[in-house]
Amino acid sequence: MEIRNAVHPEHAALFDTDELREQFLVQELFKPDRFKLIYSYFDRLIVGGICPLSPVTIDVDEKIIGAPYLLDRREMGLFNIGGPGIVTIDGENVSLNFRDGLYIGMGAKDLVFSSSDQNNPAKFYINCAPAHTAYPNTRATFQEAEPVELGEMAQSNIRTIRKYIHPDGIKSCQLVMGMTTLETGSIWNTMPVHTHQRRMEAYFYFGLSEEQVVFHFMGEPTETRHIVVRNEEAVLSPSWSIHSGAGTSNYTFIWGMVGENQTFTDMDAVPMTDLM
Repeated sequence: MEIRNAVHPEHAALFDTDELREQFLVQELFKPDRFKLIYSYFDRLIVGGICPLSPVTIDVDEKIIGAPYLLDRREMGLFNIGGPGIVTIDGENVSLNFRDGLYIGMGAKDLVFSSSDQNNPAKFYINCAPAHTAYPNTRATFQEAEPVELGEMAQSNIRTIRKYIHPDGIKSCQLVMGMTTLETGSIWNTMPVHTHQRRMEAYFYFGLSEEQVVFHFMGEPTETRHIVVRNEEAVLSPSWSIHSGAGTSNYTFIWGMVGENQTFTDMDAVPMTDLM
């Protein structure tokens, strides 16, 4: 498990391109038959990925998480963005197709990830957060996640938001997760921008071809920076940072938030006139 320390905004403003990418960008999440976990000290969120050709079990260093197994005092949300797969939770199988989501509550001990077809392996994108209350393991298919359509073509931001793990959907202790899909011809997400002083967020981008990228904007509103993000890469977004992106084509991203509350609309809007 890789450790990412928290970064002060005044320090981040001094970073060059390589330093920004080293601290905030998460790459190579889906190496076959291996799991990758990034432990961030921003609200202690763990971001990870698994691409199992054969069944893969998560085994973590007890010293890092201070517990005998990963979900002893944590909860997990995950999405499958690959071929059909199966997550086995303490002996119970849960099948996940493309863009299906799953919540796993605190206390689940044995987690095994597998693919239904080695030639079309599953890709499980994971967010894992501290928890103090156990909620039931619950699956939500892509079709079951209620869509909310936003934006307009004049601003190149027609998009559909689907909330999977949230107070009115799959219940959790603090983790909130969902998926946003941009329509063909739209490139902007979350504009005008905002910050989340009471929680951090992670963005995971997918659905991009090899030739396309997303310019993910971050930093304090008056000290903006950008990170070039490619297909199936994630960005850690501190509470003090804006988080917005513009792609060279349309794309889909998974957002995950942890912090003081679960209110989806709890954000501090930034007027366009204040951006620098």
